[in-house]
Amino acid sequence: MGRRYLDIATTPSVAAAQEHYGGAAPWGGPRAPADAEAGESQQLGPTELAFIATRDGFYLASVSETGWPYVQYRGGPAGFLTPVDAGTLGFADFRGNRQYITTGNVTANDRVSLFLMDYAHRHRLKIFGRLRMTDAADNPELAARLAVPGYRGRIERVALIAVEAFDWNCSQHITPRFTQAEIEGALTPVRAELATLRAENERLRRELAGRETTRHEEPDGPA
Repeated sequence: MGRRYLDIATTPSVAAAQEHYGGAAPWGGPRAPADAEAGESQQLGPTELAFIATRDGFYLASVSETGWPYVQYRGGPAGFLTPVDAGTLGFADFRGNRQYITTGNVTANDRVSLFLMDYAHRHRLKIFGRLRMTDAADNPELAARLAVPGYRGRIERVALIAVEAFDWNCSQHITPRFTQAEIEGALTPVRAELATLRAENERLRRELAGRETTRHEEPDGPA
């Protein structure tokens, strides 16, 4: 687990649970909350950026003013969550069911958590960040940059996530699942080989049929 991620996640109550269940030693104990908040943000590296670029969805958690967590799923074409700069991710926020729960939550508390899953390869990237929503009309250039090609939905806001920390989580218990695109990609060579075998089978059938026809058309030999 990344140290910066752990600094943020390990509150006094978490540290107490680690101590109680014998998990404190591997993580080195908690830092003071103020120190964790003031720490230097992690920068996403090439591995993380490449992983994000291939994701077609992620889970986004925020917290309400009454302390209740809210989790939603954000989906779109692979790469719709995109780096804006070295420490910021962005995506276009389209008009949807008009509940605006995440949008409202982050105006009071901008802290969010993202889970990005690759079920096929059993990889999971967790991100702590601070989310700011801006009306698309106030930043049309960024809205255009984050627009999803071919999608006709109306962009109401642009979402910018300042990354604080990230961590690659354990793959244990991640059940492999595959998207339609991943299945199609895996089946493409199988289908190509099957087509080749069918063509070869048809050629052999025609060749055998031709031999049978020739044999029956040949005149009988001397009596």
